[in-house]
Amino acid sequence: MNRELKDRLIAYLVILYIGITSAFFFVIAFFIWLFTLPFDKNKKILHLFTCFWACFYLWTLPVWKARVIDRHKIDKNKVYVIVANHQSQLDIVVAFLLFCHFKWISKAEVFRLPFIGWNMRLNDYVKLKRGDKKSIEEMFKKCEELIANGNSIFIFPEGTRSHDGKLQKFKPGAFILAKKMKVPILPVVINGTRAALPKYTLKFHGVHEFTIKVLDEIPYEKFKDMEIEEISEMVRNIMLPHIQEC
Repeated sequence: MNRELKDRLIAYLVILYIGITSAFFFVIAFFIWLFTLPFDKNKKILHLFTCFWACFYLWTLPVWKARVIDRHKIDKNKVYVIVANHQSQLDIVVAFLLFCHFKWISKAEVFRLPFIGWNMRLNDYVKLKRGDKKSIEEMFKKCEELIANGNSIFIFPEGTRSHDGKLQKFKPGAFILAKKMKVPILPVVINGTRAALPKYTLKFHGVHEFTIKVLDEIPYEKFKDMEIEEISEMVRNIMLPHIQEC
C-alpha cells in the first residue's frame, strides 16, 4: 500500500471513529445540558464534559500524545481573554486539555456540524461570520455579556490557521475586548499540531506530541493605558519565543 493511500485510509478511519463516538457523547451532553439548565447558567458542567469529550481522542488515539505545561498559572477564579496561536484544527482539541471554563469564538459554519456543532450551541459558544459587520458587532456584544457573567473567552487572534507555522499578525478583537471589559489576558502557546494535521488537508501524519503551554497572565493594569496595537504587539512578542516552527 503506497503512502498516499495509507494516509487517506487512516484519515477515513479517524473521521469515522470521531463521528461514531461523537453521536454517543452528544446524547450525554444533551442530558447534561437539560438537567443543569435550571442552576448552571454559565454551563460550566457541560463545558467540563466537553473538555473530556475532546480529550478522549487525545487519550485514545495512539498516534497523538499531548500534555499541558504550567497549568498552575491558570487562576480558575478569574475571568480572562485567553489568546493562542493557531496552526491546525487540532489546536481546538488540544486547548480543551486546559480543563478551565471558557467560551469559544468560532466560525458560524462549525455550529452546523452534526453532534460537535450542536454541542457548541448547547454550550453557548460564540459564532462569527467572517467579514460580516453585523455578525462582528453581535459577537462583541455576546462576548461582553459572557465576560460580565463570569465566563472567560478563548480567541485565536491570528484569525485563521498559519500556513507555515510562523506567528501571523494579530487582529485587534481580543485586545479591544480585554481592555473594554478590564480583564487580564492569558496567553497560551500550542506546539506540534501543524505537522500532524496541516492546513487544507484531512490527512493525519504519523505519531506526534502536542503541548499547550500557559504563559503568565497579563493583568489589566499593565495594558490599561496602552493603545490596542501596542497591546497586540506586546502579547505577540511574549508568545513568539515559545513557538516551535516546523
